[in-house]
Amino acid sequence: MTRRLLFWLLLGLAPLPAQNVRPLTILHSNDLHAHIVPNDLDKGGFARLATAVREEKQHTQACLYLNAGDLVQGTPVSTLFHGVPVYQIANRLGFDAGTVGNHEFDYGWKRVQEFARIAHYPLLSANVVDANGSPLTGKAYVIKTVGGIRVGIIGVVLGDLSGVFVTPDKVEPWRVLPVVETVRKYAQELRERSDLIVVLGHIHDQEEVDAILHQVPEVSVIVVGHNHNGYPEMKNVDGRVAVLVHGYGVELGRLDLQVDVPGKKLQSAQWKRIPIDAKIQPDPKVAREVAGWEAKVSKVVDVPIGESKRRLEGRELQLLLEQALAEETGADLAFVNRGGVRDVVPEGRILARAIWNIQPFDNLVVIGTFKGSELPPAIREGHTIEPDREYKVATLDFVATNQAAQFKTTGLKFPINTGILARDMVIEWIRKRKTLP
Repeated sequence: MTRRLLFWLLLGLAPLPAQNVRPLTILHSNDLHAHIVPNDLDKGGFARLATAVREEKQHTQACLYLNAGDLVQGTPVSTLFHGVPVYQIANRLGFDAGTVGNHEFDYGWKRVQEFARIAHYPLLSANVVDANGSPLTGKAYVIKTVGGIRVGIIGVVLGDLSGVFVTPDKVEPWRVLPVVETVRKYAQELRERSDLIVVLGHIHDQEEVDAILHQVPEVSVIVVGHNHNGYPEMKNVDGRVAVLVHGYGVELGRLDLQVDVPGKKLQSAQWKRIPIDAKIQPDPKVAREVAGWEAKVSKVVDVPIGESKRRLEGRELQLLLEQALAEETGADLAFVNRGGVRDVVPEGRILARAIWNIQPFDNLVVIGTFKGSELPPAIREGHTIEPDREYKVATLDFVATNQAAQFKTTGLKFPINTGILARDMVIEWIRKRKTLP
């Protein structure tokens, strides 16, 4: 046998690089929060997002689109219909898998199971289980084969979900297991059955995301939700990565991977965040479905209630809401948790819709009376408090129930329930004032 013939025979037996390393694109969203229409800055909207996803998929060889939780709760269409229309519309976005977020539980755990039935894709909940260890939505993980790559996707939600982010009655009798331990368990189970393991996690950045990257080497990718701000750049720990985009659908994430299939690891990863703005033409089918649902809520929420001289957001808006509750109840002080401020007051005419967006939760206003010395720092902040004086304090029933998380204390009694929703109280206050500063 000649050397040349031997060379070509050996070359034919050698595996081709293209067979070992395969491309995979992961498109991802998180914390869409029922923002099915563009915001006051003309960003976002499900119809534009659908177009962006379709166009990005056209420029991939193999693609998955994943959603990292909190699809619902944030606008009137979700509040009035308990999230159902949002899951129905989201079926047109083309998700391949999703995980539950903490706000999926706002309407109770039975509604989470309904979301899983509505969704045309697997809704995962590996660490929310019954006494037998069975997951709430029926699926802890899913294996998707795309572009010759077996991708194992594990879905998890915040380990401190119950009693911190939702009241226990919305979760019980289901148990919420620790995130990292759950991921480790299923990653080991999937190791031989998949070529790439992805965690789809509506979880904390440091305690859970960073812990998985450092402690569970079988996981190559984490698609993150819960923090609405997004990551400024991709997290990378020893070649394993985590990504997170801005919430409310104003961005779409695109993670381009080269996967070493035999080695079950990433060879490379590149990430970008794609703005969802007026440059993108809305998908007509999604736009029609959105318009149909918006027509049902418009007559309730698109009612002028006042004017604002400027755009109000963040801490300034939180203080304004507290002022509204205090003045409407005659309380000395009021407290609204930062997580209870979900949107902005736009400059110019204020519609009731804006307050529904800011306070989408059906939280009632409750009142208690306390000595100044009994008040936790969160309530005292920004006020001069006399230790022996009694103060009437207004807050939300959610805060009163979850006070260990909100105030770092327990035992504060709020015996007076006004029976009035916080957003209704704020709407009435704005109507009286007519103009905000």
